[in-house]
Amino acid sequence: MLRTALRNVLAHKARLVMTVLAVCLGVAFVCGTLVFADSSAAAYRAAASKNFADIAVSVTAKEPPPGAAANQHSSVLDDTLARKLAEVPGVAAVRPSVDGSAVLNAADGAPLRADKAWANLAAAYVPGKDGKDSRYPLVEGRAPKSADELAVDSGTAAAGRFGIGDTVTLATDGPVMTKRLVGIVTTTETRVTTGGTLALFDKATAQKLFASPGRYTGIDLSAAPGTAPSELSQRVTDVLPADRAEATTGTAQADQQALLVDSLTRGYAKMPMVFAGVSLFIGSFLIINTFTMLVTRRTREIALLRAIGAARRQVVRSVLAEAFLVGLAASAAGFLLGLGIASVLPDVLSTGGNTLPRGPLVIGPLPVMAALGVGVGITVLAAWLPSRKAARIAPVEALRTAQQPPTSRSRIRALVGLALLVLSTGLLISLTGAKDASEENLRSAMLGCGALVVALIVLAPLLAVPVIRLIGRLTGRFGITGRLAQRNALRDPRRTAATAATLLISTALVTGLAVIGNSTGQALDRQAAAGLGADYVISTRTPTTGIDPAAVERVAGTSGVRTATAVTDSTLFTGGGVRQISGINPHAVKDVMKLDFVSGSLADLAPGRIAVSSTLAREHGVRAGGKLHASMGRNQGFKQYTVVGVYKDNPVAHDALGARAEVQQNSLKPGSVQRILVRADSGALSETTEGRLRTAVGNNPLLKVQDRAELVREAAGTVGELLTLMYGLLAIGVVISALGIVNTLAMSVAERTREIGALRAIGMDRAGIRRMIRLEAVTVAAFGTLLGLAGGLLGAWAVGSLANGAVEQYSLALPWGTLLLVCLASLAIGAAAAAVPARRAAGLSPLEAVAEA
Repeated sequence: MLRTALRNVLAHKARLVMTVLAVCLGVAFVCGTLVFADSSAAAYRAAASKNFADIAVSVTAKEPPPGAAANQHSSVLDDTLARKLAEVPGVAAVRPSVDGSAVLNAADGAPLRADKAWANLAAAYVPGKDGKDSRYPLVEGRAPKSADELAVDSGTAAAGRFGIGDTVTLATDGPVMTKRLVGIVTTTETRVTTGGTLALFDKATAQKLFASPGRYTGIDLSAAPGTAPSELSQRVTDVLPADRAEATTGTAQADQQALLVDSLTRGYAKMPMVFAGVSLFIGSFLIINTFTMLVTRRTREIALLRAIGAARRQVVRSVLAEAFLVGLAASAAGFLLGLGIASVLPDVLSTGGNTLPRGPLVIGPLPVMAALGVGVGITVLAAWLPSRKAARIAPVEALRTAQQPPTSRSRIRALVGLALLVLSTGLLISLTGAKDASEENLRSAMLGCGALVVALIVLAPLLAVPVIRLIGRLTGRFGITGRLAQRNALRDPRRTAATAATLLISTALVTGLAVIGNSTGQALDRQAAAGLGADYVISTRTPTTGIDPAAVERVAGTSGVRTATAVTDSTLFTGGGVRQISGINPHAVKDVMKLDFVSGSLADLAPGRIAVSSTLAREHGVRAGGKLHASMGRNQGFKQYTVVGVYKDNPVAHDALGARAEVQQNSLKPGSVQRILVRADSGALSETTEGRLRTAVGNNPLLKVQDRAELVREAAGTVGELLTLMYGLLAIGVVISALGIVNTLAMSVAERTREIGALRAIGMDRAGIRRMIRLEAVTVAAFGTLLGLAGGLLGAWAVGSLANGAVEQYSLALPWGTLLLVCLASLAIGAAAAAVPARRAAGLSPLEAVAEA
């Protein structure tokens, strides 16, 4: 039986290749993801270990106690302390550092990787006794020596298209600075190698920007041979002022950074794992369908084996042995393909603002075990049901000259499918009254959508007859070939349903997300129109930075600007969480902020008196005239704020509104402004006006100048990422669906060899045969697409209530263009997948086909 199984596997090479390819895709994505995750983590850890390789202990300043003035708690990290630390027994070398953050403009004036503030590193070039800073080896030019000079790393120079002698504009916290590039360095700093930027200043300039003259942000110590870092750390701690500075071993810092690295790596591994899971789920239908057709095709062969004495167990083992061999071959091929995927994933997932590190591939035991488990395990599991069917074939089947029509437990299938449909529909309908996207509601939505897809898959063989007959009214217009295509698709509804299931799943996913994405985008647009009266918003990228006060005046005086209103943003602690509060001048925001008050107004807005959004008011049970116990910004104490008004949720106003003077006093950057709301003159909305505004703020890379459309796109960023993911899933579904259709039609042609020969013998030409096969494929694709559209639309309609809880103006809006594109793409896939089987069918000789037994 083992030899028989091996011979059967090798007897149909084309069928074998497509089956192996289906399993191979799933194995490749799983193994590629695991190797990518391990390799990325290793690359991060390697960079981190290099950063701390020669650092035994790091000394940093402690945060001042609450309420302490800055001048009463100034940093003690200066040259005096550095010399004192150099005298500690066991210290081999002392290396002070000054670190901060700086955002650069590229050569074309666009902000360079500005959306990753934590990765925009700035530091001082501190030369040692040899005149070089070993942390930043120079590869071109020289080190900065004066306040108007700058050095950057090679990655930043390449991304910004900088060359030695170029003028570079940048900002650390405030006005734009202009420096001349004098050097290019390399670095192993993780934040830089993972997509950040590095700007190096001379020591005095860096101290002025990020600390204070003569002070450092850290002092790194290396240990003498034979001195343990923990022992050195204790010695250093003994000489430090306990309330002003602390010592940490380099190993502890590396461990802390490794934890961050691992969490970041796991985050990037999740998205490819979703792709892998979907490809496996969809591919399993192709595998089950393939083995089912194999068993059907070999009914007489298996019956002969039964007739000459093969037991049922031997038949089952034979089919499972074939699956094992196919899975083993697919595992090997998928593992090799997975290595290729792992090598390109860093480039695929990297963006201009976040570049993943590159390093050698790390192949551990887990990817190898996953390749065998997924490839062999899934394939054998998928072949188990067909093997049981094969075991039930009676020896008498060997005497039949024609295949029996397929049997189907339609009653049991109908009951199970209807039960799942009722369950899924009930769960989804129960969400129509949801007020928010709570964790419980999200679980119900996922369970309901999953059950709906499974219900459609279970009911697909029963739905195939009426739906394909409906489609047949269109294909029937092609004459006899169209009618034959319809009947061929209805010959085995279960096979047709299994082939269409792959398109059903991918179409349902994309349809649902496309509808939700389009509806959310339009809702955000309406929300922006309802809440934003300004034409442009100039804002900081982080709440810890501010806009230069002089820039506010320049913006107000810009040609084409009617009004410019400054807004200060800060935090509001309410006991139940952290909220955002906007500090405004109530008399100046009427033109730039559209507020719809449920009760009260801004008339009485003053220190100690705030207005809150409807959501915040509902959560804390307050109304106009009530009290809210809260703490604002840097203010450490809670107090009672009088609520002067409650307004409908407005993303421009945030969660609460306060008097600007009070919010500025308690903001993360006291006295600062985080936004400028600009109202332009009628007809002044243009790229020219936007350019003038950028010029007015000094083309500061720390600031964003956005019109209403850009604000909506930014707010819909998460939805856009989900849509991109879903389109990727559709691409996987398309590949596997095409394989499924090709495989099904190829086997169908083999089964109908005599039938096709008879059609050729009675006068049907080769073009007619090709047309018949293509129309059959298009019919199957249309069937899967229609069910997927129905499932996706129902799921999007039901889940829309969750989005409505987050976006008040949400309403269902169908993206007709996208839906039409999905339908056309599915039909095109069906037609393209039929090309090879149709050509093979048309090439059959009528006499040989009719003579074939």
